[in-house]
Amino acid sequence: MAAAIFSLFIFFISLFIIQTTSSSSSSLPGLQILHAERQIDLSSHIVRVYLTLKVENIEDAPASKVLLAFTPTQFDHLSLVKAAITFGKKKKKSYVPLEVSPTELPNSPNETKYYAISLVKPLAKGETTTLEILYILTHSLEPFPVEISQSESQLVYYHDSAVILSPYHIKQQATIVQIPSNKVESFTQVEPAQRSGSDLRYGPYEERSPYSNSPIVIHFENNHPFAVVEELEREIEISHWGTVQVTEHYKLANAGAKHKGVFSRVEYQSKPTASGVSSFKHLLAELPPRVHSVYYRDDIGNISSSRLRTNSKKSELLIEPRYPLFGGWKATFVIGYAVPLQDFLFESAAGARYLNFSFGCPFADTVVDKLTVKVVLPEGSKDPSVKVSFPVEQSLKTKYSYLDIVGRTVVVLEKKNVAPEHNVPFQVHYKFNPIFMLAEPLMLVSAFFLFFVTSLVYLHIDLSLRK
Repeated sequence: MAAAIFSLFIFFISLFIIQTTSSSSSSLPGLQILHAERQIDLSSHIVRVYLTLKVENIEDAPASKVLLAFTPTQFDHLSLVKAAITFGKKKKKSYVPLEVSPTELPNSPNETKYYAISLVKPLAKGETTTLEILYILTHSLEPFPVEISQSESQLVYYHDSAVILSPYHIKQQATIVQIPSNKVESFTQVEPAQRSGSDLRYGPYEERSPYSNSPIVIHFENNHPFAVVEELEREIEISHWGTVQVTEHYKLANAGAKHKGVFSRVEYQSKPTASGVSSFKHLLAELPPRVHSVYYRDDIGNISSSRLRTNSKKSELLIEPRYPLFGGWKATFVIGYAVPLQDFLFESAAGARYLNFSFGCPFADTVVDKLTVKVVLPEGSKDPSVKVSFPVEQSLKTKYSYLDIVGRTVVVLEKKNVAPEHNVPFQVHYKFNPIFMLAEPLMLVSAFFLFFVTSLVYLHIDLSLRK
C-alpha cells in the first residue's frame, strides 16, 4: 500500500514538472504584443524584414527586455538585427537605437533561437512601447528551377510563416510581402490572404498564441542578379606621409539559378532585355571622395572596362568583368586606390590617433560570405583598439615592408555573412610617436653616407705594390 501511494506521488510530481516545463517553454510571462505589422521585402536577393511591435507589460514586475524569435534556418541566415524605440507621432516621431544581442532560453520549442532587445527604460505594469525592428536574411531565396537557359527568367522560392513567430501572445497582426514583379507562379493561401499587384497581404490575424506557425511558400520571378562575394580581403595601409592605400581582393560569384546550355554572345548583345536577364555584366562601387591612383585588374592583367566618376561628396567606380556572370559563374579581381590621409586620420582629445573608414563592401546590393579587413598601422604604433558597431572577430598580426625594423602592427577584423547595411564607419585608435617617421629617412641617409665614406676611402687608398 505504501509503495503504491509513493508511486502515485512520484507520478503527480513528474506530471507537475512536465506541465511547468511545457508552460515555461511555450510562452513567456510579462509581455504581450497588442499590434504587430511585418513587411517582407523580396525585391532583391537580400531579404529585408521590417517589423513594428506595440508591446505591453501585463504583469507587476517591470520588463527590461523584449525577445525576438527565429527558426533555426532563419537564425543561420541572419546577417543583421537592428531595433529602435519610437517616441511621438507622425512628423514629431523620433527614434532611439536599442542594444540587440543573441540570447538563449532553456527548453525552447522547436529549437527556436532568440535575440534580446534591451529597453532604455523598463516597462511598468500597463505601460506600452512601440519598437521598430529590421532584420536581414541572406541566401534565403531558393532558385527553382535550379538551372535555366540563357533566354529563361529566374524563378525562386521563399519560405516563411503567415504569422509572426513570437514567444508572446499577439492580439492582432498582419504581414505584407513585397515581390519584384507581378509574375507569381504560386503562393500559399492562409485566410485572410489577398494579392494586389506585386504585394501579398496576409491577415489581419487576431489572438494568436505564442509560437504560432502557419508555413507559406511563395514561388515568384526574381531576375535581380544574385551578386555574392564569396571572399573579400580589404587591406587599408596608413602612411603618415600623406596617403591611405586601399587594396581589395574579390572572389565574386552569381548565386542565382545555374546557367545551362551554351552561351551565345551574339544573342546576349542583340537581345539585352530578353537574354540573360538574371546575369550581370557590370557592378557599381561607391568609393570615398577624392580617390586617386585607381586600378582594376585580375590574374591576366589590367582590365580597361571601368569608368570612374568623382565629385566632392563621393566617387563611383563602374566596373565590367571580362565576361558577363551567369548563375554559377565566378570571377576574381583586385581593386586598388588611394585617398588623402587628412580625410580619414584624426587625433583624439587624449592625443591618440584614429582611422575612420568604412567597413563593408563598396558594391551596392552585394552579400559577402567572408570579409577580412586588415588595417596596417605605421611602424612604431602602439596600443591599437577598434570601435565597430557590431560583433566582429579581432586579432593582431605583424607585417614587414621595405626598410622596416620591428614590423608594422596589423589589426585584422573578420566577419561572415555581411550585408550592405554593414558598410558603416569604424574606427581604429592607436598611439604613435612622430620620431618614428624619421627612422626610414635616417636609414637611407646613413646608407648613402656609409656608401660615400666607403667610396672615398677606397679612392684614397693606394693598393699598388711598390718596389
